[in-house]
Amino acid sequence: MEYVGSLRKMQGQLDSTGTVQYTLPLGEAFIALNPLIGKKITLSHQQLIHCVACNRQIAKSFQQGFCFPCTRRLAACDMCILKPEQCHHHLDTCREPEWGEQHCMRPHYVYLANTSAVKVGITRQVPGRWIDQGAVQALPIFKVKTRRISGLVETAFKAHIADKTNWRTMLKSAPDAVDLSSIQRDLTRQNVTALDEIRAAFGTDAIEVLSEPIVTLNFPVEAYPSKVTALNFDKTPEIQGVLMGIKGQYLILDIGVLNIRKFAGYQVALISD
Repeated sequence: MEYVGSLRKMQGQLDSTGTVQYTLPLGEAFIALNPLIGKKITLSHQQLIHCVACNRQIAKSFQQGFCFPCTRRLAACDMCILKPEQCHHHLDTCREPEWGEQHCMRPHYVYLANTSAVKVGITRQVPGRWIDQGAVQALPIFKVKTRRISGLVETAFKAHIADKTNWRTMLKSAPDAVDLSSIQRDLTRQNVTALDEIRAAFGTDAIEVLSEPIVTLNFPVEAYPSKVTALNFDKTPEIQGVLMGIKGQYLILDIGVLNIRKFAGYQVALISD
């Protein structure tokens, strides 16, 4: 079977067993990837890239699929997306105020996740964000009023815990299970003053403490690589190997790992046995 189209990040859904079922959007097609595990696949870059926002043809993409003008124009490409505590919507300086209302001035979750180790993070999309990060466990700990507030809480917590995933470690194995609820209690005690200051600035209802069960995620991986080698369409236009598994936004092949999200907008052909 052969599919050709513009690549987008993989979509993941949890089934009734907690296993992630992956779909790859490729042009107009949506390809179920789990059935391809254990089979040889070929991914060929067709030497075309289109901006994921404006769709114009470009020679090089930025920030996971955008053309350079769009990175300068769109609120989705502003620095505050990476550093939400720097959100400036309230200053009336947002690049796209209506987009900000829809995406940033909405409730967000602050969560703990077990990826390469335990980390703190923020999201509006549960469990999509946990799937993208390759988390084997996740726990929403707060629901907050806006993205900026979630960033302020995350900033306070990351003084005590990581806020990033080591992608190489994440792809080498599944980490041991941990008691995220206990870690939540410890971190909350360590950050009482910071949380009180945020409530004083934004209102007593700015942060809602959650009491949720830990979510366990199972990724479809037959074998983890002993050495993580990153594959790159810019260096190797045709990538061929046996699909050993999928975790986060990575295809794990017997020859290396491919970050699908990194190459959003690339025109790619996929052939499977």
